Amino acid sequence: MQSLANSTHLLFRRAEPAEYKVLTDISWRAKQIWPYPEEYFEIWREELTISPAYVAANPVYVAVQENRIAGYYALVHNPYYRQIGEVRVESGYWLEHIFVEPEVMYCGIGSGLLNHAVTICRSIPCTRLLVFVDPFARGFYDKIGAQFLYDSPSSIPGRTIPVYQINIPIE
Repeated sequence: MQSLANSTHLLFRRAEPAEYKVLTDISWRAKQIWPYPEEYFEIWREELTISPAYVAANPVYVAVQENRIAGYYALVHNPYYRQIGEVRVESGYWLEHIFVEPEVMYCGIGSGLLNHAVTICRSIPCTRLLVFVDPFARGFYDKIGAQFLYDSPSSIPGRTIPVYQINIPIE
């Protein structure tokens, strides 16, 4: 795989449903850099798989660098509180599936994706963005000034994940 890290130029655009395989591959590669047991990935199979229908139904954005997708995210609006098993999903806008190609992690692409999401949120308008954070990514969210809200049960029995809030400044 050719390195994407040489260029700092990023283009952000809506993902197309036909790109679902590329997005799914990025999800899996990014999640696999962390030392999770194999059985977690079986539980996450559905969560990490992006379908054409998901891309068509939600605002999914990609960061393109050197004509290749370097990362992506989705914004999902949950109009009401809901409980999924032990996981509570508050009403509001959620940042979902923010993933960066492992070879270009720590090159500013994650921050670029997040800045783009904030810009999109301002146009909605939305004053806060919620996110279930992988425990290994806590440092990123702390660094960008996101506010830790609480630990939530996850889809892995007996495991919790942090929930953060990103406040959207009004311009």
